[in-house]
Amino acid sequence: MGSTEFYPEEGPVHRVHVDEFWMDEHPVTVAEFRRFVKATGHRTTAEHAPDPDDYPGADAADLVPGSLVFRPTTGPVPLNDFRTWWTFTPEADWRHPEGPDSNVGGRERHPVTHVSYFDACAYADWAGKSLPTEAEWEFAARGGLDRQRFAWGEEELIRGRRQANTWQGRFPWENLLEDGFFGTSPVGSFPPSPYGLLDITGNVWEWTSDYYTSDHAAGRKNVEPADACCVPQNPRIQDYTFADAAEGYPRRVVKGGSHLCAPNYCLRYRPAARQGQTEETSTGHLGFRCVLRP
Repeated sequence: MGSTEFYPEEGPVHRVHVDEFWMDEHPVTVAEFRRFVKATGHRTTAEHAPDPDDYPGADAADLVPGSLVFRPTTGPVPLNDFRTWWTFTPEADWRHPEGPDSNVGGRERHPVTHVSYFDACAYADWAGKSLPTEAEWEFAARGGLDRQRFAWGEEELIRGRRQANTWQGRFPWENLLEDGFFGTSPVGSFPPSPYGLLDITGNVWEWTSDYYTSDHAAGRKNVEPADACCVPQNPRIQDYTFADAAEGYPRRVVKGGSHLCAPNYCLRYRPAARQGQTEETSTGHLGFRCVLRP
């Protein structure tokens, strides 16, 4: 797993063993998440006001339920400040992905978004499953294609056809819509991977159970996740450190890229690509899928 061709946090390339597991065919959808909420009464992180103790110095007026919503810019902008295109939007959540005036009507087969790591764990626990480790996720995404660039092979297009829901054009202002989608797309809108997985790259980033470090092959101190649903099953590769925590808050690895990934900014719709997200983060391009281990 890993790569040294693109971004430094993807290296080094290293050999990993994973035990057997099954993986959800596609990201958890709006319809599936709705069944979970109906059965359990779960309220997502985005539906709770942040705890002031967690954000010392924050304006109380900003500590309201909400989530991060993407807003395209009107023209080219510097790409070193994500706040240019991400806006914290009060009352944005999985039911209202663009804010309080939006809804998920007609998007039942789209991946659920605006879910934090804690929400993904709660769903997995209810479903009798787990979140995948980073190694499990990458093993599944590669589909047996050893060290190939994309989940489907070395070339981005197959017979001129897009293989994933990504951003075509100059991010964050020009989306040419060559794949037919501006935001998320119904699962299965693109060809399956060699292992039969749908939307394993593109569409939405996906949570894993692993803590994020910038060198994911280095020796690390083992820190057990707090939520039992997400305890890794392969201790040979699961050693963690908080050295890469964001402002003291632990981050988990997210994989797969999303519909906002563009070559000029985020060529991360590849199996080796990885980023770290703080556990309470929820956005309009972040979802998850589960695994089941024997």
